[in-house]
Amino acid sequence: MKKIALPIIVIVAILAIVFSLKKLMSTSSDNIFYEPFKGTVHGTAPFSQISDSMWLPAIDRGIKLANDEIEAITSQFEEPDFENTIVALDEVGADLDRVLNVFYPLLSANSNDAMMDIAVEASQKLSDYTTAITLNEDLWHRVRSVYNDRESLDLNPEEQMLLQTTYDSFALSGANLEGEDREKYRKLSSELSALTTAFGQNVLKEMNTYEIYLTADDLAGLPESSVTAAAEAAEAKGRKGEYLFTLDQPVYSAFIKYSSRPDLREKMYRLYNGRNTSGEYSNIDNIKRISELRLEIAKLLGSDNYATHSLKRTMAQNPEAVYDLLGRLRDAYRPALNAELAELTEFATKLEGKPVTIKPWDYSYYSNKLKAEKYAFDEEALRPYFPLDKVVDGVFGLATRLYGLTFTPNDSIEVYHPDVKAYDVNDADGRFIGVLYTDFFPRSSKRPGAWMTNFKEQYITEDGVNSRPHVTIVMNFTKPTAEKPSLLTPYEVETFLHEFGHSLHGLLADTKYASLSGTNVYRDFVELPSQFNENYLTEREFLDSFARHYQTGEAIPEELVERLVRSQQYGAAYSCMRQLNFGYLDMAWHTITEPVSDPVDFESKAIETVRIFDDVDGTMISPQFSHIFSGGYAAGYYSYKWAEVLDADAFAFFKEKGIFNREAAYSFRNNILSRGGTENPAELYRRFRGQDPTVDALLKRDGITPTATVAQLNKD
Repeated sequence: MKKIALPIIVIVAILAIVFSLKKLMSTSSDNIFYEPFKGTVHGTAPFSQISDSMWLPAIDRGIKLANDEIEAITSQFEEPDFENTIVALDEVGADLDRVLNVFYPLLSANSNDAMMDIAVEASQKLSDYTTAITLNEDLWHRVRSVYNDRESLDLNPEEQMLLQTTYDSFALSGANLEGEDREKYRKLSSELSALTTAFGQNVLKEMNTYEIYLTADDLAGLPESSVTAAAEAAEAKGRKGEYLFTLDQPVYSAFIKYSSRPDLREKMYRLYNGRNTSGEYSNIDNIKRISELRLEIAKLLGSDNYATHSLKRTMAQNPEAVYDLLGRLRDAYRPALNAELAELTEFATKLEGKPVTIKPWDYSYYSNKLKAEKYAFDEEALRPYFPLDKVVDGVFGLATRLYGLTFTPNDSIEVYHPDVKAYDVNDADGRFIGVLYTDFFPRSSKRPGAWMTNFKEQYITEDGVNSRPHVTIVMNFTKPTAEKPSLLTPYEVETFLHEFGHSLHGLLADTKYASLSGTNVYRDFVELPSQFNENYLTEREFLDSFARHYQTGEAIPEELVERLVRSQQYGAAYSCMRQLNFGYLDMAWHTITEPVSDPVDFESKAIETVRIFDDVDGTMISPQFSHIFSGGYAAGYYSYKWAEVLDADAFAFFKEKGIFNREAAYSFRNNILSRGGTENPAELYRRFRGQDPTVDALLKRDGITPTATVAQLNKD
């Protein structure tokens, strides 16, 4: 065969193509998200193989593949039915979910500047992607066709719920819009997504800017644990001999509770509650625009305000029901709050030997001292009996006694930070339930607060394999020091119980569809499992199972347990009214009918009927209120109180049967924890409890006398 001499330009072009293909293949093979995780225990995420350069390419690829899957659904010739449209749509985006289910948990728990920048860019892409699906007319026609035929379909309850939630997700997100309104919705949604991301990042970034250095003369009243931690923090910064305090939740809470310096308590209070109100990380303009965008979207979709629109898929269903609950609790707890504050003022005046007016930075300080006097109870006295490792044993042991679960550390499972531990969770019969990651301590890469999330949801595959979940619980507990392990306060133990309740909701999921699995439930139902767990904190039988002195191994003395139990109603009215402050403020922002011009005045008026203290200049709630402005609880913060009614009612049932009664526990597991969002939560609750919940149990638990006839919360 005669050889053909190719021009040099052609050779160069061929080499360029080959190089590009090799580069593409290399990039593809090097990006861990381009295929299901392989070679890891239980298919868990291989964190060490992830680089920041992978996120955006993987997100772009996931969006493209998901769009191709949508195209396959809409271009088929078969008539729309449940399987080829609703189920097929539910399975869209597995590749995208694989990357997002890792990215967003890490963005909250182990972030960096690069990831924050990526989140901003990704939010725009993802907003456009989800909006495009919602506004895909061909897809909407198929979904609506199946929904209109629902009465003739032989669907089980879970399938019925999947159909209903799929239809609602379109109908409540602009699918019925036409013409210019569709494009307007697209733009509003995109801007809203970008602003909610910016809000959350501002909160984290400003929190990390605060370093308050004090001297030994400034430490009066502070417990040894706080002083030691502050000294070590300052030394790590090269300032040995000083004491470094931040606004991290455990640091701030201890300072405001124990410092006998009112001037420093006030300083810390103003710093903590003045965050994001001005300067580089101000969220003032963000909250104005976010609320305005939500209002515009609600009006575009046919509702007078955002709350009316948002609450259609909740147990409450409408703002009137929310305000009814908040109002009944306000009226029931206000007299008790007045009595609490009067008693506290009298106590503080006697203690100081002069008239005292309780300021917001004084409440925790004097309240803690009054609590100690009334019940000889001091949270610091209980710390030695709550070393974190023993608390872990106790909290895990609670799930063992109730549900038969076991938790075994698995060092073969890779974690995303040295502070994190991973556990295999198994059922009583040895069946694998899932993976649990625990992440307990504050760091600059982690946002404040505590939460539970998933790296992977539970679902059942087409061939019947029950794919188990990977769940993580993240907190910001008091860190260990060189001399002491992490010793928790009762409040921190309660926080652990709370988040662990969420994790059980995720771990025990047993549903066919991932979108209905675990905590994918109505927003005002999702807090039931977590708040239910909190009830065990003051149960002596539970505390006796794990509370041991970290040095002597001595069980927590009966006297301390009795003090804790006796003190459980202390401050209940203050605690409730504080939550109502958040609830009313949230509803105010989301029932506006025109844009807010003055957020400071708006916030003040919103909480007027549940105000505890006078306004403090330079401080606000809204600019740091991540739950409602960046955390998915818009028009939903009331759900904590709604769920508290449920959890008190549910635990009353356990108190009747026995707090470790297996029959009651398995009913709670099978009807609440495992069923996710597969049925209406009101029906699931009735099946567990045998009746609708009322507020009676909550008022009784808090020692509050009802002021009016109690009405049932749920209506068919």
